Amino acid sequence: MFVMKRMKYLLIIAALLAVSTANAQFRFGVKGGLNIAKVSFNKDVLNSGNITGFHVGPMIEGMFGKGGVGFDAGLLFSQKGFDTDDKTVKNTFLEIPANLKFKFGLPLVNPYFAVGPYIDFRVSGDKLRDISYKDVKHQVESKSFGAGLNFGAGAEVLDKLQVGLTYSWGLTNDYKTFDGSDLGSYTGKPHTWSISAAYLF
Repeated sequence: MFVMKRMKYLLIIAALLAVSTANAQFRFGVKGGLNIAKVSFNKDVLNSGNITGFHVGPMIEGMFGKGGVGFDAGLLFSQKGFDTDDKTVKNTFLEIPANLKFKFGLPLVNPYFAVGPYIDFRVSGDKLRDISYKDVKHQVESKSFGAGLNFGAGAEVLDKLQVGLTYSWGLTNDYKTFDGSDLGSYTGKPHTWSISAAYLF
């Protein structure tokens, strides 16, 4: 009986989602822009500074009217990493963001807020990199998978062009460094500011 009740509720939820999706207005587009990225390590083992990179790729948006709630998602090639006094660590990731989106529904210039998770997969760049810091040799490992949260805001102009600013807060340890002076290892989480422009068809 309990299983039947759970199945009943799951079917109701699936039906509601199907109806909601059917009522959504879908648009496809292309998104690109600039990344300003760095990494925060859990110990002062590297002097991590900002690097600049790019992001670009297709996106989809589904909204329930010009104002209200919807979502967007993308498949972006995105450069992240960090700078040191010795070398720059830069990798390219295949990033998949999925955001809940709210638009105000104003004419001409329509502000929006967006928040949601992302996952990324390293597709290029060195996995291991040797770096010197304070006369100590470090080996930095770039992980193959990462995840975090996006917080964004922007505006849509003339129902076609969206310009926005996003802060990506890394929740996984995308980097690990091994201190050559001892047997310890230290982890780093990415933090990225992105300035984007997207054209929707």
